[in-house]
Amino acid sequence: AQEKKIFTVQGPYPIIRRELRARGWVERKLPGIGRQLEQHRGDQNKQQLEAGPSNGSGGQREALLNPCGGAQPFLGTTDPLHYPWLPAEEEEQCDEDPNGIHDLMSYLVRDRLPNFIWTNCLEAIDHQLLQQDNVVNHYARVDAFTTKEGLCLSLQKLPWIEQADPNTFFPRCYRLGTLDEREAFIEDFRLTAARSLLKLALEEAGDRPVTTQQVPNSARGAGKSHVSYLKHSTARPGSPLYPELVEEALEVCKQHLDVLQHQDIDRSTPSPCMTCINWDRFLQQYYRVAHEGAGLVLTKQQRKQCQKLLQHLAEQLPQLDMEGNLNVWILKPGAESQGRGIICTTRLEEVLQLAWSCTAPSVRVGRWVVQKYVERLLTVFGTKFDIRQWFVVTDWRPLTVWFYRECYLRFCSRPFSLYHLERARHLCNVSVQKWCKTSPDQDPRVPPDKIWSNKQFQEYLAQLGQAEAWHQVLVPGMKAAILGALRSAQDQVRFRKGSFELYGADFLVGEDFQPWLLEINSCPTMSPSSAVTRQLCANVQRDTLCLVLDRKDNPTHSIGAFELIYKE
Repeated sequence: AQEKKIFTVQGPYPIIRRELRARGWVERKLPGIGRQLEQHRGDQNKQQLEAGPSNGSGGQREALLNPCGGAQPFLGTTDPLHYPWLPAEEEEQCDEDPNGIHDLMSYLVRDRLPNFIWTNCLEAIDHQLLQQDNVVNHYARVDAFTTKEGLCLSLQKLPWIEQADPNTFFPRCYRLGTLDEREAFIEDFRLTAARSLLKLALEEAGDRPVTTQQVPNSARGAGKSHVSYLKHSTARPGSPLYPELVEEALEVCKQHLDVLQHQDIDRSTPSPCMTCINWDRFLQQYYRVAHEGAGLVLTKQQRKQCQKLLQHLAEQLPQLDMEGNLNVWILKPGAESQGRGIICTTRLEEVLQLAWSCTAPSVRVGRWVVQKYVERLLTVFGTKFDIRQWFVVTDWRPLTVWFYRECYLRFCSRPFSLYHLERARHLCNVSVQKWCKTSPDQDPRVPPDKIWSNKQFQEYLAQLGQAEAWHQVLVPGMKAAILGALRSAQDQVRFRKGSFELYGADFLVGEDFQPWLLEINSCPTMSPSSAVTRQLCANVQRDTLCLVLDRKDNPTHSIGAFELIYKE
């Protein structure tokens, strides 16, 4: 059995290396691993899953599986290996080979193929050299759900695969490099503006009072300000009024509702967005109302019409409430990660300026997607957060999915506000927030390292009187969203028996505790940024090895916090 216990690790995974050695496995090290370690890539490596090998990956591929590619022993030296991404205490634990014993053992198995491969880059593996019993921590062609563009396209197909509506868990999304989707986005933006105007008009008329400016710290308790609502700015003296705007918005929404209620009827008339009003003028006036404080005039009859229309639209549109009333959209490069290139905007013309450049061949790989921003979201102490949730796929045929019962929250460094769209308030990525200084008006109860465990979040929910929301709404919602994404992309993934993959899904939480899937990361970062992630990242790596290795030999072996949530 000894010959079946050779492993290779590429990337910053000291926990994996240490756990396998403790199981009696022998590492076949990469050439020069002690002096020329590969650069830590983290979440960004998912770009390589669709873009092909990066410069220099050919050598790594050869080293991982070429029978003569093992590292030479560092005989005659006791210099420790240097892992620049680790703190000193973890670096020491990472190698644990002061006498060079592991180097010597690696040299002895230099002509053997590794049986277990854990890498942060799928392109480092030559699949032609893989044998049937090789275990690898990646599948091929997962960009169908691990890139923003791929997830957007795959989820459009979900209703054809099973009875599930992606609009109930995935904010509507469009690929701007595709003409049909760009036109669909323009229509969506206009329709959302019309609905938003009706909401603003009702708020100004006092129908839905919004007291959503943050309550001063001195006046609020633990559960008093868990939601940041919008407060529409009141009209300034002398600001223009647009009495015709409400009438135009009502007409547009009526026509849209008619389309939604009769989707099975072949309509020969054009879309309501294309025909009934001058949209350029309407949007410019809507901007004045939504963002500059211009006033609206609402008659009693219009008020009743607005209430009735929005009620009927809510029955047809699952995202009507979460979309808010400021028509904020978020632009994302289709294949980037770690928050690169992401901007928030409220203007159609800004989005389209980027869209024109998307068709150029030079940027075709990084095409943009535009997605509706979740405006009505849950905040903690007035601050936006998201959830990083792990899961493992151990087979695609039949699809077999394991959900990790522990996760963590990532906070922004400034209070949430839709009137200030800078990245520090709206992007929760650690790679973004680590460069942002905490603002003076940030609630001091927000953790300094901007990380919470799910247990801390559950305690917070209990303080709000919502203790059941985690198990009754959030967890079931996250599971359903993950399964929907996987099912929608299942036919595009190139699977092989013996492989597995650990993923990190990112969720926002609506003010009704409904989770909204943002993206799924292949190769989620395991580099700890806090005490919470140091423990949780180590735990999920250990439990993953229990799941994919120990459970093979012993089906009753503990798999830690993993639970099977789906098997076809």
